[in-house]
Amino acid sequence: MIEFFFLLLPCLALLLDWFFGEPKRWHPLVGFGFLADRAEAFFNIVNASKDSQRLLGVLAWSLLVLPLPLLLLFLPDTLYGGLVEVFLLYLAVGRRSLVEHALAVKIALDCSSLQAGREKVSWMVSRQTDSLSEGQVVKATLESVLENGNDALFGALFCYLVAGAPGVVLFRLANTLDAMWGYRTPRLLHFGWAAARLDDVLNYPSARLTALSYALLGRTRWALHCWRTQAMLCDSPNGGVVMSAGAGSLGVILGGGGYYHGQWQDKPILGCGREPQRDDILASVRLFNRTTLLWLFCMTLLIFLFQW
Repeated sequence: MIEFFFLLLPCLALLLDWFFGEPKRWHPLVGFGFLADRAEAFFNIVNASKDSQRLLGVLAWSLLVLPLPLLLLFLPDTLYGGLVEVFLLYLAVGRRSLVEHALAVKIALDCSSLQAGREKVSWMVSRQTDSLSEGQVVKATLESVLENGNDALFGALFCYLVAGAPGVVLFRLANTLDAMWGYRTPRLLHFGWAAARLDDVLNYPSARLTALSYALLGRTRWALHCWRTQAMLCDSPNGGVVMSAGAGSLGVILGGGGYYHGQWQDKPILGCGREPQRDDILASVRLFNRTTLLWLFCMTLLIFLFQW
């Protein structure tokens, strides 16, 4: 009975996310973000040398990220431990939130409110959105669904499969610090270097599995071609893989430059086919949902075979 329960842990976590979404109040990651802000203000000496800033960034990252996963190594392999794993995995995934944010952009554009669409998409991306055209709003939404599909869900599921609750918590905390510190601004360029690189390492295998899943569940030939020829053009070793394969799978063109933190950044063109339209937001959500079902099926099968 207990063995069967452990087979269902990922499904149970996603069911909690399906019904309740992210906690509206007292989300642990909000408290972690507060600690991360305090740690950055304390450890980040902006006038220090590059090596000193990087060393301080590694120290701050280690103090914030490592203690809880190490503590969870002692989580008992019992029904109680399984319930804790379900809860932690539920907190780590963000499937419903990502879908709701994407659909909110679609609804705003369908209501002919470009300004509302810009506002909604600003909750999903780090670029400036106040001057985006409708096509650019749609592109930004698709890119967020495809890339955050790995960051918000598939990366956490992969780390759970490999390392259980400690792996999930390690992944989510590291990903959160990358989102907070991993920018190439003058203040964070060197201090956030470790957070960005370590997140790249943790995401490396899951990003490629996510890209392969996108390819298998859409226009496979286009997706694989875009992955092979375009992924290396991106600065991110993982984001380029996921978005190029996802864009090819959907048969749309993504990418292009934008303003990030007040500075223009050139971005490569990804995908092939046509310019995206509003309905492609729904297509990206459907691709994300199909990929979720595929991952749950494969994970359950692997856990069953391993325990058998």
